[in-house]
Amino acid sequence: MPLSEFERVRIEKLFKAYCESKVPAHVRNKIQVKFKIRGSEVKLFECRPHFDDPATWDEMAVARFKKDEKKNVWLLYCADRNSRWHLFEPYPESRDIARLLAEVQRDQTGIFWS
Repeated sequence: MPLSEFERVRIEKLFKAYCESKVPAHVRNKIQVKFKIRGSEVKLFECRPHFDDPATWDEMAVARFKKDEKKNVWLLYCADRNSRWHLFEPYPESRDIARLLAEVQRDQTGIFWS
């Protein structure tokens, strides 16, 4: 089920600010942090120019946030080296997606930004 318009605008604002703060402006031609919203999911990823073709950017999965409509909570997933998603066990869910994004930023396990 897609997010409500209110929730989508809130998430876009939250993630846009996070992505802009994560990478200084003077190196954004070498690295970027972006997000995509699709249905009730938000994916956070890192982009870098491809080593053979700098005009092409590669995406590396960082985190996935998925809303469980039945429980009305957000679930946090981390990607393994094969870009398969796994529930982030130390802090898997919250009613507020901002709390999960803060957990990604804190990254105590090193799984998101290692």
